[in-house]
Amino acid sequence: MSVKQLFDLNGKVAFITGGSRGLGLQMAEALGEMGARVAISARKENELAQAKAHLEDQGITAVTVTADLSNLESIPDVVEQVVSQLGDIDILVNNAGATWGAPAEDYPPEGWMKVMNLNVNALFFLTQTVGKRCMIPRNSGKVINIASIAGLSGNPEHMQTIAYNTSKGAVVNHTRALASEWGRHNINVNALCPGFFPSKMSQGLLDAHGEKMLERIPLKRFGGEEDLKGATVLLASEAGRHITGQALAVDGGTLVA
Repeated sequence: MSVKQLFDLNGKVAFITGGSRGLGLQMAEALGEMGARVAISARKENELAQAKAHLEDQGITAVTVTADLSNLESIPDVVEQVVSQLGDIDILVNNAGATWGAPAEDYPPEGWMKVMNLNVNALFFLTQTVGKRCMIPRNSGKVINIASIAGLSGNPEHMQTIAYNTSKGAVVNHTRALASEWGRHNINVNALCPGFFPSKMSQGLLDAHGEKMLERIPLKRFGGEEDLKGATVLLASEAGRHITGQALAVDGGTLVA
Protein backbone atom coordinates (compact mmCIF):
# COMPACT_ATOMS: atom_id res chain seq x y z
CA MET A 1 0.00 0.00 0.00
CA SER A 2 1.38 3.40 -0.96
CA VAL A 3 1.65 6.27 1.50
CA LYS A 4 -1.16 8.06 -0.35
CA GLN A 5 -3.36 5.00 0.05
CA LEU A 6 -2.57 4.81 3.76
CA PHE A 7 -4.00 8.30 4.28
CA ASP A 8 -6.97 7.85 1.93
CA LEU A 9 -10.40 7.96 3.62
CA ASN A 10 -12.64 7.35 0.63
CA GLY A 11 -15.65 5.25 1.62
CA LYS A 12 -15.31 6.11 5.32
CA VAL A 13 -17.91 7.83 7.49
CA ALA A 14 -16.67 10.28 10.10
CA PHE A 15 -18.76 11.78 12.91
CA ILE A 16 -17.34 14.92 14.53
CA THR A 17 -19.10 16.32 17.60
CA GLY A 18 -18.90 20.06 18.14
CA GLY A 19 -18.18 20.21 14.42
CA SER A 20 -19.84 23.47 13.46
CA ARG A 21 -16.88 25.76 14.14
CA GLY A 22 -13.34 26.00 15.45
CA LEU A 23 -11.31 22.84 15.88
CA GLY A 24 -14.29 20.62 15.09
CA LEU A 25 -14.88 22.23 11.72
CA GLN A 26 -11.14 22.17 10.99
CA MET A 27 -11.07 18.42 11.59
CA ALA A 28 -14.23 17.88 9.52
CA GLU A 29 -12.53 19.71 6.65
CA ALA A 30 -9.45 17.52 6.94
CA LEU A 31 -11.35 14.22 7.01
CA GLY A 32 -13.65 15.31 4.20
CA GLU A 33 -10.78 16.45 2.02
CA MET A 34 -9.26 12.98 2.34
CA GLY A 35 -12.49 11.43 1.08
CA ALA A 36 -14.62 10.74 4.14
CA ARG A 37 -18.30 11.57 4.26
CA VAL A 38 -18.79 13.61 7.40
CA ALA A 39 -21.52 14.17 9.94
CA ILE A 40 -21.21 17.07 12.35
CA SER A 41 -23.24 17.80 15.45
CA ALA A 42 -23.70 20.92 17.56
CA ARG A 43 -26.42 22.63 19.57
CA LYS A 44 -27.09 25.58 17.24
CA GLU A 45 -28.87 24.89 13.94
CA ASN A 46 -27.73 28.13 12.30
CA GLU A 47 -24.05 27.38 12.93
CA LEU A 48 -24.52 23.84 11.64
CA ALA A 49 -26.15 25.14 8.46
CA GLN A 50 -23.23 27.51 7.86
CA ALA A 51 -20.72 24.73 8.47
CA LYS A 52 -22.55 22.35 6.14
CA ALA A 53 -22.54 24.95 3.36
CA HIS A 54 -18.85 25.62 3.97
CA LEU A 55 -17.99 21.92 3.72
CA GLU A 56 -20.14 21.36 0.65
CA ASP A 57 -18.45 24.31 -1.06
CA GLN A 58 -15.24 22.27 -0.74
CA GLY A 59 -16.85 19.25 -2.36
CA ILE A 60 -17.33 17.39 0.93
CA THR A 61 -20.43 15.30 1.59
CA ALA A 62 -21.76 16.57 4.92
CA VAL A 63 -24.83 16.04 7.06
CA THR A 64 -25.77 17.72 10.32
CA VAL A 65 -27.39 16.62 13.56
CA THR A 66 -28.63 19.20 16.04
CA ALA A 67 -27.86 17.80 19.45
CA ASP A 68 -27.04 18.66 23.05
CA LEU A 69 -24.93 15.66 24.01
CA SER A 70 -25.05 16.63 27.68
CA ASN A 71 -28.57 15.18 27.48
CA LEU A 72 -27.30 11.62 27.72
CA GLU A 73 -30.66 10.11 26.83
CA SER A 74 -30.46 11.69 23.37
CA ILE A 75 -27.24 9.89 22.40
CA PRO A 76 -28.73 6.72 20.86
CA ASP A 77 -31.00 8.83 18.65
CA VAL A 78 -28.08 11.03 17.57
CA VAL A 79 -26.10 7.98 16.49
CA GLU A 80 -29.08 6.55 14.60
CA GLN A 81 -29.54 9.84 12.76
CA VAL A 82 -25.95 9.69 11.52
CA VAL A 83 -26.16 6.02 10.57
CA SER A 84 -29.47 6.45 8.76
CA GLN A 85 -28.02 9.23 6.60
CA LEU A 86 -24.49 8.02 5.92
CA GLY A 87 -24.14 4.42 7.14
CA ASP A 88 -22.06 2.93 9.93
CA ILE A 89 -19.58 5.27 11.59
CA ASP A 90 -15.94 4.41 10.91
CA ILE A 91 -14.33 7.41 12.60
CA LEU A 92 -15.61 9.10 15.75
CA VAL A 93 -14.10 12.43 16.79
CA ASN A 94 -15.19 13.41 20.31
CA ASN A 95 -14.66 17.14 20.15
CA ALA A 96 -17.68 18.70 21.89
CA GLY A 97 -16.69 20.26 25.18
CA ALA A 98 -17.32 22.96 27.75
CA THR A 99 -15.31 25.00 30.21
CA TRP A 100 -16.02 27.21 33.24
CA GLY A 101 -13.67 29.60 34.94
CA ALA A 102 -13.60 30.11 38.72
CA PRO A 103 -11.07 29.82 41.58
CA ALA A 104 -10.88 26.26 42.88
CA GLU A 105 -11.89 27.28 46.40
CA ASP A 106 -15.07 28.92 45.09
CA TYR A 107 -15.85 26.61 42.17
CA PRO A 108 -19.65 26.26 41.86
CA PRO A 109 -21.21 22.78 41.73
CA GLU A 110 -23.20 23.70 38.63
CA GLY A 111 -20.00 24.62 36.77
CA TRP A 112 -18.27 21.41 37.81
CA MET A 113 -21.24 19.26 36.78
CA LYS A 114 -21.70 21.03 33.44
CA VAL A 115 -18.08 20.49 32.44
CA MET A 116 -17.88 16.90 33.64
CA ASN A 117 -21.17 15.88 32.09
CA LEU A 118 -20.25 16.99 28.57
CA ASN A 119 -16.48 16.48 28.61
CA VAL A 120 -16.48 13.06 30.30
CA ASN A 121 -19.92 11.47 30.61
CA ALA A 122 -21.22 12.33 27.14
CA LEU A 123 -17.89 11.40 25.55
CA PHE A 124 -17.96 7.95 27.15
CA PHE A 125 -21.59 7.12 26.44
CA LEU A 126 -21.38 8.34 22.85
CA THR A 127 -18.26 6.26 22.28
CA GLN A 128 -19.89 3.25 23.91
CA THR A 129 -22.96 3.60 21.67
CA VAL A 130 -20.94 4.02 18.47
CA GLY A 131 -18.67 1.16 19.44
CA LYS A 132 -21.53 -1.29 20.06
CA ARG A 133 -23.62 -0.09 17.08
CA CYS A 134 -20.97 0.40 14.40
CA MET A 135 -17.41 -0.61 15.27
CA ILE A 136 -17.32 -3.79 17.34
CA PRO A 137 -19.67 -5.73 15.01
CA ARG A 138 -17.41 -4.89 12.04
CA ASN A 139 -14.14 -5.34 13.95
CA SER A 140 -12.91 -1.94 12.83
CA GLY A 141 -12.93 1.68 13.95
CA LYS A 142 -11.01 4.81 14.86
CA VAL A 143 -11.84 6.91 17.92
CA ILE A 144 -10.17 10.29 18.37
CA ASN A 145 -10.78 12.04 21.68
CA ILE A 146 -10.01 15.73 21.84
CA ALA A 147 -8.31 16.27 25.17
CA SER A 148 -5.98 19.22 25.84
CA ILE A 149 -2.55 20.02 27.17
CA ALA A 150 -4.60 21.18 30.16
CA GLY A 151 -5.14 17.49 30.85
CA LEU A 152 -1.39 16.84 30.89
CA SER A 153 -0.19 19.69 33.11
CA GLY A 154 -1.20 22.38 35.56
CA ASN A 155 -2.17 25.92 34.68
CA PRO A 156 -0.48 29.28 34.53
CA GLU A 157 -1.60 31.38 37.51
CA HIS A 158 -4.19 33.36 35.55
CA MET A 159 -6.07 30.26 34.36
CA GLN A 160 -8.63 28.99 36.86
CA THR A 161 -10.26 26.08 35.06
CA ILE A 162 -9.88 23.14 37.44
CA ALA A 163 -12.95 21.28 36.16
CA TYR A 164 -11.77 21.57 32.55
CA ASN A 165 -8.27 20.35 33.45
CA THR A 166 -9.69 17.49 35.48
CA SER A 167 -12.05 16.47 32.70
CA LYS A 168 -9.31 16.50 30.07
CA GLY A 169 -7.06 14.45 32.32
CA ALA A 170 -9.92 11.96 32.53
CA VAL A 171 -10.17 11.92 28.74
CA VAL A 172 -6.47 11.09 28.44
CA ASN A 173 -6.75 8.10 30.75
CA HIS A 174 -10.09 7.05 29.27
CA THR A 175 -8.24 6.90 25.94
CA ARG A 176 -5.57 4.62 27.36
CA ALA A 177 -8.02 2.33 29.11
CA LEU A 178 -10.38 2.00 26.14
CA ALA A 179 -7.50 1.44 23.71
CA SER A 180 -6.38 -1.47 25.87
CA GLU A 181 -9.89 -2.91 26.07
CA TRP A 182 -10.98 -2.44 22.45
CA GLY A 183 -7.72 -3.33 20.76
CA ARG A 184 -8.99 -6.89 20.34
CA HIS A 185 -11.78 -5.44 18.18
CA ASN A 186 -9.24 -3.72 15.88
CA ILE A 187 -10.38 -0.32 17.16
CA ASN A 188 -7.76 2.39 17.58
CA VAL A 189 -8.43 4.89 20.37
CA ASN A 190 -6.20 7.96 20.61
CA ALA A 191 -6.34 11.49 21.95
CA LEU A 192 -5.22 14.79 20.51
CA CYS A 193 -4.15 17.39 23.08
CA PRO A 194 -4.30 20.83 21.48
CA GLY A 195 -2.42 23.72 22.99
CA PHE A 196 -3.64 27.27 22.60
CA PHE A 197 -5.80 27.69 19.49
CA PRO A 198 -7.76 30.94 19.21
CA SER A 199 -11.46 30.06 19.40
CA LYS A 200 -14.76 31.36 20.69
CA MET A 201 -14.11 29.45 23.93
CA SER A 202 -10.59 30.80 24.44
CA GLN A 203 -10.84 34.32 23.00
CA GLY A 204 -11.37 36.12 26.30
CA LEU A 205 -8.35 34.41 27.80
CA LEU A 206 -6.20 35.25 24.79
CA ASP A 207 -7.34 38.88 24.83
CA ALA A 208 -6.33 39.23 28.48
CA HIS A 209 -3.18 37.12 28.60
CA GLY A 210 -2.19 36.42 25.00
CA GLU A 211 1.30 37.92 25.17
CA LYS A 212 2.26 35.97 28.30
CA MET A 213 0.85 32.78 26.82
CA LEU A 214 2.82 33.26 23.63
CA GLU A 215 6.04 33.58 25.61
CA ARG A 216 5.53 30.01 26.91
CA ILE A 217 5.34 28.49 23.40
CA PRO A 218 8.74 27.55 21.90
CA LEU A 219 7.46 27.98 18.31
CA LYS A 220 6.16 31.45 19.27
CA ARG A 221 2.78 30.99 17.60
CA PHE A 222 -0.70 29.88 18.53
CA GLY A 223 -2.36 27.02 16.71
CA GLY A 224 -3.86 27.97 13.37
CA GLU A 225 -6.64 26.90 11.04
CA GLU A 226 -4.65 23.97 9.59
CA ASP A 227 -2.51 22.86 12.51
CA LEU A 228 -4.75 20.03 13.73
CA LYS A 229 -5.52 18.61 10.30
CA GLY A 230 -2.48 16.42 9.73
CA ALA A 231 -2.60 14.77 13.15
CA THR A 232 -6.33 14.12 12.77
CA VAL A 233 -5.92 12.40 9.41
CA LEU A 234 -3.02 10.33 10.73
CA LEU A 235 -5.08 8.96 13.61
CA ALA A 236 -8.21 8.48 11.49
CA SER A 237 -6.54 6.59 8.65
CA GLU A 238 -4.64 3.37 8.03
CA ALA A 239 -1.47 5.44 8.31
CA GLY A 240 -2.04 5.34 12.07
CA ARG A 241 -3.23 1.73 12.33
CA HIS A 242 -0.41 0.75 14.71
CA ILE A 243 -0.95 3.77 16.99
CA THR A 244 -3.37 3.38 19.89
CA GLY A 245 -3.72 4.60 23.46
CA GLN A 246 -1.64 7.71 22.76
CA ALA A 247 -2.16 11.35 23.73
CA LEU A 248 -0.49 13.54 21.11
CA ALA A 249 0.17 17.16 22.09
CA VAL A 250 -0.29 19.63 19.23
CA ASP A 251 0.90 22.67 21.15
CA GLY A 252 3.91 24.31 19.51
CA GLY A 253 6.12 22.76 22.19
CA THR A 254 4.37 24.28 25.21
CA LEU A 255 4.71 21.15 27.32
CA VAL A 256 8.47 20.92 26.81
CA ALA A 257 9.21 24.57 27.46
